Amino acid sequence: MSPEAPIAMIATFLCVLGMFGLIGLASSRLSRADRRDYLLAGQTVRPWLVGLSAVATNNSGYMFIGVIGYTYTTGLAATWLLVGWIVGDLIASQIVHRRLRTVAGRRRENTFAGLLARWNDTDYRVYRRLAGVISVVFLGTYAAAQLVAGSKAISVLFGWDAWVGAAIGAGIVVAYCFAGGIRASIWTDAAQSVVMMSAMAVMLYVCVQEAGGVAAAVTALDAVSPTYLSLLPSGLRLGNALGPVLFIVGWIFAGFSVVGQPHIMVRFMALDDPAHTNRARVYYYAWFISFYALANAVGLLSRVLLPDVATFDAELALPTIAAQLLPPMLVGLVLAGVFAATMSTADSLILSCSASITEDFTGGERAPVWIAKVATLLVTAFALALALQGNHTVFSLVIVSWAVLAAAFAPLMTVYVLGGRPSQGLAIAMTVVGVVAVFLWKGIDILSDYYEGALAILLGFATYAVGRRLSVRSFQTRDASADDGDLDADRA
Repeated sequence: MSPEAPIAMIATFLCVLGMFGLIGLASSRLSRADRRDYLLAGQTVRPWLVGLSAVATNNSGYMFIGVIGYTYTTGLAATWLLVGWIVGDLIASQIVHRRLRTVAGRRRENTFAGLLARWNDTDYRVYRRLAGVISVVFLGTYAAAQLVAGSKAISVLFGWDAWVGAAIGAGIVVAYCFAGGIRASIWTDAAQSVVMMSAMAVMLYVCVQEAGGVAAAVTALDAVSPTYLSLLPSGLRLGNALGPVLFIVGWIFAGFSVVGQPHIMVRFMALDDPAHTNRARVYYYAWFISFYALANAVGLLSRVLLPDVATFDAELALPTIAAQLLPPMLVGLVLAGVFAATMSTADSLILSCSASITEDFTGGERAPVWIAKVATLLVTAFALALALQGNHTVFSLVIVSWAVLAAAFAPLMTVYVLGGRPSQGLAIAMTVVGVVAVFLWKGIDILSDYYEGALAILLGFATYAVGRRLSVRSFQTRDASADDGDLDADRA
């Protein structure tokens, strides 16, 4: 590569990142410098911004790095992630999103955990603190995964040390979060979504051309292995009957899990009007389906272009292909797309953690906006430190964090929306049972091929059902005892 090539690549990359930074800083012109504006944009965000922001936050560096790597390894069966995720997400959004925004406007809570604690005009302070701790630990881990994704791309394309990419991403996120809070996050998410889609479309076009066209690409994919283009996953530990069913159902639960993700749900809490929920969902699903399909296609084709599986880190497929096939300026665009994906999620995660620290740890006591900004800085430092340690893959970090948050919050949110009124003790039990179930599932080797959150979510619902049943029986017993006492008094 000529000396001019890296310069052109870096220049494109920095120009796109600079654009994101300017958009984030521009959002500060609308800032009212109060805590509610910093954490929820005063609930004034338009539907198209909510939709694009939510989907960019959902489809993070995990999509550019993790999903492409997973598809590279798994084959066509990896598209069940797309199908299952969309189906589960669609079911959840039909039930939850509009009701969530309505209650958020009425309760005037700034955090997802706070809203759950006060959903039925309650004040579950112990539950709120527990939810805050879970949010900070696992959203922080999730944020670290985004910084890892960015550092992997940087290290492949520029040859820089891994810490450089993570530090650049963390620094940019802090800068525009300080300037405009969640409004800056949402505005930049919308711009980042355009760059993400453009970068993935460029990669798909180049991969198809390099493979010799669509027909040649399909032929080459079919030659990878007898099962590579099979719709059903092979090699699952529970066999060819039960295994594929659990695999597909698991990813439907993964999609349903979106209602347990504070960093995504807060976008719908910030919507300007509950009546605009469906409009936001149209933008969300149109972009989501298109982008996920592009990522799966690039992941499949990368196996043809980079066939040396034994010595290759599958999560480096996209940046490796970009470096080999694209001119420097387009390499810079793809790298900016990866960074856009990581930042669109990392900023959301970090702001949600900051909100939990300043409002949920205290049981709902209010704090000045400057404390929220200090919390943002501390959470970013935590995520950066975590990103620079260990050898976990982006895919595994995201899936575990996603599953824990889903197990902790999705059952309770669904119960609330359907009219349930659990006590604080029952809400805590649902949360604890779900989180413990995720880690028990992960400890059973034969289940490692399947989404960890599926059983945990079901156990959360089961805990509510058992708790309600015991509560009804206890009430009936007390009522019967009171009636017996009245009868004895009458006889006396």
